[in-house]
Amino acid sequence: MFTHDDLRAFLARSGAYAVVRIVEAKGSTPRERGTIMLVSPAEILGSVGGGRLEFVAIARARELLAQRGAPVTLAIPLGPEISQCCGGHVTLQIASATPDTTATLLAEAAHADATAASVYIFGAGHIGIALSSILAITPVRVALIDTRDDVFAGVPARVDIHQSALPEQIVREAAPGAAFVIVTHDHSLDFLIAAEALRRTDAAYVGMIGSRTKRQTFKSWFLKEAGGDIPTYERLVSPIGRGVVQDKRPAVIAALVAAEVLTALDSASRT
Repeated sequence: MFTHDDLRAFLARSGAYAVVRIVEAKGSTPRERGTIMLVSPAEILGSVGGGRLEFVAIARARELLAQRGAPVTLAIPLGPEISQCCGGHVTLQIASATPDTTATLLAEAAHADATAASVYIFGAGHIGIALSSILAITPVRVALIDTRDDVFAGVPARVDIHQSALPEQIVREAAPGAAFVIVTHDHSLDFLIAAEALRRTDAAYVGMIGSRTKRQTFKSWFLKEAGGDIPTYERLVSPIGRGVVQDKRPAVIAALVAAEVLTALDSASRT
C-alpha cells in the first residue's frame, strides 16, 4: 500500500483513474492477493508485480478509462506466453474509480500509515542519514534522533526529525513493536540508549553500531552498572549489519542494516 501523502499527490494530478487489483494469486506470483495499482492516463501509483503482467494491466486500464468501459477481469497465467516465467496464475480486476473508491483508498492509506511499524534511528551521522534515506522508501515510519541540532541536512522529508538532549526518553515513549538502531557519535550515549531500548520487552530489534570489543565493553557495563541481565543483553544486535559483506562504507552498512531491521520487523509481525 502506498502512503497517504503519495495517494493525495497522485489524486491531485490525475483526475480520472482506474484501480487494478489482484483478486486471486495462485502458485509463484510477483505480488500477493489484495495488491492494488492505480492507473491514470499519464502515470501509475503502486505495482502489481512488474514485467509483462503489469504492462498488460496498465494498457487495459487506460483502454477502459478512454472508453469509459465496465469493469473487466483478466485471468493471466504467468508463463512463456507473456514472457514471465513465475509459473503461477494471477487474476486481475480493473475498474474505473468512483468517489467512494477514492474515499476508501484514502482511509486505507491513512490507516496503513498510522499502523506501520516504527524505526527509531539514534545518530544523524553518515550511517544514520543513509539508513533513514533507505528506510524512507519502505513501508515503515522512520524517526531520526540526535542530541545536536545542526546535523539533519539531507534527511528525506518523510523522516521525522527530533533534536533531543534526552534521547532515552524517546525510547520510553516509542511505539510498541518498534526497532531501535543506535549509531550516535558518542559510545557512552550509545550505551545509555541501548540499555533503555533493551528494557523495552516489546522491541522488535535493538541494534548498536560497533565492534566485538565494543559489544564486550557494553556487556560488562550493562551487567555491572546498568542492572541488566544476560537474557536481556543477548537481545542486542551488535555489530549491526553483520554478514559476509565486509565493506565499511556508510551507504553499504546502511543497506545491510536496513535489511536486518526489515527482517526483524517482518518476523515480529508474524508472531
